[in-house]
Amino acid sequence: MKKAPIYLLLLIAGFTGPTSCEKMVLQADPVAEPVVVFDHLWNDINNRYSYLEVKRVNWDSIGEVYRNRITAGMDDKKLFSVLAEMLFELEDGHVNLLSEFNRSRNWDWFQQFPDNYNQNIIDRSYLKEDYAITGPLRNQVIDSVLYINYRSFGEKISQDHLEELMERAEGMQGVIIDIRHNGGGNLNYGNMLASCFIDTSYVYAHQRYKTGPGKDQFTSWGEMTINPREGKRFSGPVVLLTNRRSYSASTFFAQMMRVVPHATLIGDNTGGGGGIPAYGELPNGWHYRFSATQTITPEGEHIETEVPVDIQAAMHPADEAQGIDTIIETALTYLQNNTPTIKKI
Repeated sequence: MKKAPIYLLLLIAGFTGPTSCEKMVLQADPVAEPVVVFDHLWNDINNRYSYLEVKRVNWDSIGEVYRNRITAGMDDKKLFSVLAEMLFELEDGHVNLLSEFNRSRNWDWFQQFPDNYNQNIIDRSYLKEDYAITGPLRNQVIDSVLYINYRSFGEKISQDHLEELMERAEGMQGVIIDIRHNGGGNLNYGNMLASCFIDTSYVYAHQRYKTGPGKDQFTSWGEMTINPREGKRFSGPVVLLTNRRSYSASTFFAQMMRVVPHATLIGDNTGGGGGIPAYGELPNGWHYRFSATQTITPEGEHIETEVPVDIQAAMHPADEAQGIDTIIETALTYLQNNTPTIKKI
């Protein structure tokens, strides 16, 4: 029987003595200088962030201002603060810097707007106690209309969920899908949900990826489509409810439904978030993300800042005080008293 190598025996025995080999392997990595960390982040944004030109951001000027605030030996929290403030200039909810002690963010896309949503009212007055829980899709029949509340595109939808939902929608006067306060998640679930309301394929947007620092360094535009599901579908009128906190995948879903001829968007414009995030790691181990794509409608409009609704509606304080959701009531009235105009795509 062969003897085990000495290094294996040391590991098996749990030996932790200070051998010269261990000193070489386990010594700490050199600490990245603040200016090196700064330059890495600035350059990656310059090369791969997709909205500098669209938002008319002078990244060179911003870089000069914030680089002058970097000093040798500054502590991590001061460095984080400078980098976070620089990223805030991009006005993008998909831009974050993550350290072990904080996460930078820009939430101006919803914080400067009315909430237009009250979950307690929805629970008490509309879903009530006997609503159905179909996966993440909470739903209730309200006056011959199927109301669906979807809190996050991060919650998985299955084809079984959709089949059950479409069975419940059969014979209804209309369907309301509520994605207010839905901050996004998995875009595939948006495609799956939209597939329930179409009988043919639609191009709902075009997308391209940033490939270099030049303003024209992008891939060519590629089509983004929605396709009908193979199972049951609903061909009647559909209303989608959105507000400014409908972001990222919710904005994409709103754009999908915008091209559906018998769908109508009611509420407030979405919060945007039309760029798919790319990720990176700084030399000091912090992580970050930023938008690396552009998405436009078939008409050529960017959805980064919003997808507009067809009918503006807002919550009224007097209604809220009585447990009434003004936006849901607007949708119900629209479905019950109007024949939705079929949009021409």
